[in-house]
Amino acid sequence: MTPLSADVLPAGIRSRLIRDVNGITMHILEAGHETPGREAVLMLHGFPELAYSWRKVMLPLAAAGYHVIAPDARGYGRSCGTDVKYEDDLRPFGTLNKIHDFLALVSALGYRSVAAVIGHDQGSPLAGWCAMTRPDVFRSVVMMSSPLRGGVDSLPFNTANGAVVPAQPNRIHDDLARLTPPRKYYMKYYTTAPANENMWHAKQGLHNFLRAYYHMKSADWVANQPFPLKALTASEWEKLPRYYVMDLDLGMAESVAPEMPTEQQISACKWLAERELQVYSEEYGRTGFQGGLQGYRSNPDERDLEIFAGRTIDVPSMFIGGKHDWGVYQTPGLLERVEGRLTTQYQGTVLVDGAGHWVQQEQPEAVSDLLIDFLKRNRSA
Repeated sequence: MTPLSADVLPAGIRSRLIRDVNGITMHILEAGHETPGREAVLMLHGFPELAYSWRKVMLPLAAAGYHVIAPDARGYGRSCGTDVKYEDDLRPFGTLNKIHDFLALVSALGYRSVAAVIGHDQGSPLAGWCAMTRPDVFRSVVMMSSPLRGGVDSLPFNTANGAVVPAQPNRIHDDLARLTPPRKYYMKYYTTAPANENMWHAKQGLHNFLRAYYHMKSADWVANQPFPLKALTASEWEKLPRYYVMDLDLGMAESVAPEMPTEQQISACKWLAERELQVYSEEYGRTGFQGGLQGYRSNPDERDLEIFAGRTIDVPSMFIGGKHDWGVYQTPGLLERVEGRLTTQYQGTVLVDGAGHWVQQEQPEAVSDLLIDFLKRNRSA
């Protein structure tokens, strides 16, 4: 494996491979690396993304005085991303092992701590868990687009001295299948064996699949007018777009195909030009999606997160999303939980105008300003 070609990167961002990071070779992008002694910022991407997804905000943060580090997460891109199979052991892709990855990476680069860990989409809960479990290393956190689902409020309490109330099964997936038309939740679909093949070898082609997927979850898709849902029920989830609650008999490639943008819309898309999308389609064309999909599956090691039951995020924190992003609202009450019960030094929620799910790519100037302000405000935290 070689680093990403400099031809596809903005001037000032370099690609390199860091060996022996928790047992793998990890690919990272860096900006601000020329000046020794800077504070570091770690940026964690989501699905189906790469370190490359941070390219538009890395240079502004570097100009503000930081060494900005964006890795391809385990199983993605050039970080052990090839030849991941559905049947593989899931434990390396568990939350605790990924935290280990990021701790090992920070240490390998010569840092005892970073000024902030910033995560988007699938990287957002990982950033939250990093800050919750190792606040000495991850001194502040910004979660973006996907509120943290994790965090264990408490272990079963006083069960030895009273009647145990059995947990009620969640039947929402059965209820979705009974809707007209029948539906299914995308995260459940992503746990299935056919999901990788459906997207990797999409009938419309991988590049066109990614174009439609990114378009449909962006502010460019005019149907993205999100609002809070009343409850976590099938009748409320039915209101979500088809990229979240899919038709039961369709894969993701078929779900987004009807919203493929026109050539004119593609030409007008300044936040994701064809040459930029080509980086994604070439990387995923080489690796497939299974390395990222492993993170959606039930991992046998996730039970170990219960050792942090009752813990809160006790470092400065904030949440950034797009005003046109359903991801902020797809699980009712989740953002409010982050804002209230899960954090003790919360510094606000900002939903950015003109952005959907890919907020740091759609509105990089606004996001860069928000991040720089947050970092400066907490420089001595």
